[in-house]
Amino acid sequence: MRLSTRVALAVGMLVPLVVLAAGALLLQMVARDLHAQQDDYLRERAQAALPDAKALLRAAAKDRPTVEEARQRQLFTSALDVGVRLTGPGGTVSGGPQPEASVALPATKRVPVTVRAEGARWRVLSVPVTGSAPGVRGTLWLFSPDTAARTQLGFVRRRMVATALLSAPVAGLLAWAATAHAARPLRRLQQRAGGLDPRTSAARLDHTPSRITEVDDLARALQTALARYDEQARRTTEALATARSFAAAASHELRNPLMSMGTNLDILIGHLSLPETERAEVLEDLRREHGRVLALLVMLRALTEGDLVEADAFGPVDLADVVDAAVADLRRRHPGTEVLVNAPEGLRVQGWEQGLRSAADNLLTNALVHGSTDARPAQVSISVRRVHETNGPTAVLTVEDRGPGIPPAARASVFERFYRRPGSPGSGLGLTLVAQQTALHGGRITVQDRPDGPGARFEVRLPLTDTRDAATLTLPLLHRDWLNAGAREPQSFHKAGS
Repeated sequence: MRLSTRVALAVGMLVPLVVLAAGALLLQMVARDLHAQQDDYLRERAQAALPDAKALLRAAAKDRPTVEEARQRQLFTSALDVGVRLTGPGGTVSGGPQPEASVALPATKRVPVTVRAEGARWRVLSVPVTGSAPGVRGTLWLFSPDTAARTQLGFVRRRMVATALLSAPVAGLLAWAATAHAARPLRRLQQRAGGLDPRTSAARLDHTPSRITEVDDLARALQTALARYDEQARRTTEALATARSFAAAASHELRNPLMSMGTNLDILIGHLSLPETERAEVLEDLRREHGRVLALLVMLRALTEGDLVEADAFGPVDLADVVDAAVADLRRRHPGTEVLVNAPEGLRVQGWEQGLRSAADNLLTNALVHGSTDARPAQVSISVRRVHETNGPTAVLTVEDRGPGIPPAARASVFERFYRRPGSPGSGLGLTLVAQQTALHGGRITVQDRPDGPGARFEVRLPLTDTRDAATLTLPLLHRDWLNAGAREPQSFHKAGS
């Protein structure tokens, strides 16, 4: 049932009830006014008849029949059209319209009252009559039929019922027309919303404010719901693409180590009498390939988490805590490594702590693996400092090694997926993960030569929390498919040396 029809039915039922309630109140007011007029008239007649009533009682007390008869006519004349009944010591005199003598009258009162007798209603006023002469004492009753008032009230009642019956269809029709006109913007909104199909079209709800609060609020709610649908659909698409990329990358990169492991296992199984030195060589090869497979899966998982991280995972992170945890873990895994740390507290960025920790871990691991030579053990330094740039205060995370460095021609490739220098034991994803996390945090990364000797220098620049809020830092850069081989290079890091 349409809204306009519902409103029309509701108004059509409510308006007659309102009219009847107002009519009932009006009837009470009219009845009160009619009785007030009737009572005023009775009091006026009582004042006019009271002297004649006293004269009649004096004549009756002196036993003067002729005078008594004259006074009686004067009493009836002064009462005009109201009924009169005078009771005294000598009896009762009555004339004009009044109830039967057997009808009980109320006690003497100064205000008119209503008396019912044989289906008729009377307004009755009783006035005590007293005089100075002996025997002049009695009660004057005046009667006025209530017929006229009841007739007028009946007329008003019939008009009220007729008005209530007529108002039902008229009010319902007017309410239907008004509601249909008022609901026109809602129907237009329904037509526009009904024509949208998020699965087949990128068109979205275009609403012009109608200055009707409810319609505009509903339009905004629909636009918000569609935006959330788009966001969830995009996230679902990205998740599926990431899953496909993960499967493709894993199957491609794991094929060779798994085949090599299978070959070595075949050798061990098919040559049980293999010399001990050769067996040890095969087992060492198996161990290396197993470590490579495990490292590759760990890095692929880290890249996948970075591709799917949500904005609510970001919060204030102190870089000193991240650096201290990463250095402690490196020293635990490689006790002989010399690590120089300079990380003052208080440099907070709006970030994903797990992602920043992965970036720091991989920078340190890369410096450890590629920063040592046969003549010199690995020495790694990591520092955090605050600098002022054109876009505001920035935190700079620097990792240096004392290895051979990275040639300028190769700096354009070190962040590519699965890029490894010849003989590298890594998975080729460590620096890719660093670049991913830098982009996610709205920063940039540069590769340089170490300023005071041979070696590589990585600088990660991240905006501090006092310059940008969480939404600005994370939302525009969150969704990049770093597992996809066709993903474009992000614009938030630089590979060339400076």
